[in-house]
Amino acid sequence: MASLLVFTFSILHSKFCLLHLINMGWIKRNLMFVVGGVVALALLGAAAFYDWRSWDHNATAYDRLNEIYGKLKELNDKKPSPGNAVVNNIKSAKDQEAAVREWISAAGENFKPIAPIPDDAEVTSETFAADLSRTIDQMQHEAGAASVQLPPNYGFSFEAQRSIVQFAPGSLVPLALQLGEVKKISGILFAADVNALDGIQRVRVSGDDLAGPQTDYLGEVSVTNNLAVLTPYAVTFKSFSPELAAVLAGFAASPNGMIVKAVNITPAGAAQASVAPPPYIREGGMVEPPPVNMTGHGGLPTVLQEQLLRITLEVVIVKPLPKN
Repeated sequence: MASLLVFTFSILHSKFCLLHLINMGWIKRNLMFVVGGVVALALLGAAAFYDWRSWDHNATAYDRLNEIYGKLKELNDKKPSPGNAVVNNIKSAKDQEAAVREWISAAGENFKPIAPIPDDAEVTSETFAADLSRTIDQMQHEAGAASVQLPPNYGFSFEAQRSIVQFAPGSLVPLALQLGEVKKISGILFAADVNALDGIQRVRVSGDDLAGPQTDYLGEVSVTNNLAVLTPYAVTFKSFSPELAAVLAGFAASPNGMIVKAVNITPAGAAQASVAPPPYIREGGMVEPPPVNMTGHGGLPTVLQEQLLRITLEVVIVKPLPKN
């Protein structure tokens, strides 16, 4: 480019000198030469402009190339990186995402929602009050049929709502959901033939809950994440270990997403241990199982006899959010 500019400058300087030496007659005699020189100068100017534009374009492209290279290096340095010619981490991530979504879809069969009580499009104070009384009465009869002891006139954590007919604004829908969930939990305990149900605790969802017995409630709240609503419950009951196993199996087999988060087991106590363990059926009638004697290393017998347990389960009900 430098040589081109030098050449152009030489032509211009020659033209300037010629203008002082020649006159119009000379221009007329050498018109073709003059025209050719002017055309050459125009072409040289155009070439110089094109060269400048090309240089500017190349500089811009070079800066863009450096930017892309820097971004590529940044991505390649990440852990994990997008991959290379051998390993395509982006495709692997997409495949894994598809597999997770497929698993979520299949797992949805184990997280079916529990129907509220009442299961109406619009819950009113009248319908909820009637269904609450009917459901509590039904659970009390189911407990009696399963020989499950209950606290006197137990309200299944809805003592605050049993005596009223007008409920706190905005509380009917969450109360209906909780009533359906408490009935499901109670059904699992009754089906396992536990000896006694001491109580069920739920989260407060109504202003009316502030006036209820404190033993009916947890100090926790429901938690909502990107996938589901997690509602905690606490269940306290008395049973022997076979019934406890049946309760845990019932929660595990539930299609309603009931997850046992924690188990706390203590002896029921001397006064409560008078409840007899489940009798074995033998010829001639039902009798209590005798203690099992096993001989230890020192020849002394070891007596194994099951005792009544007091068990508290922390249960979380997982309710998937509606799909958008």
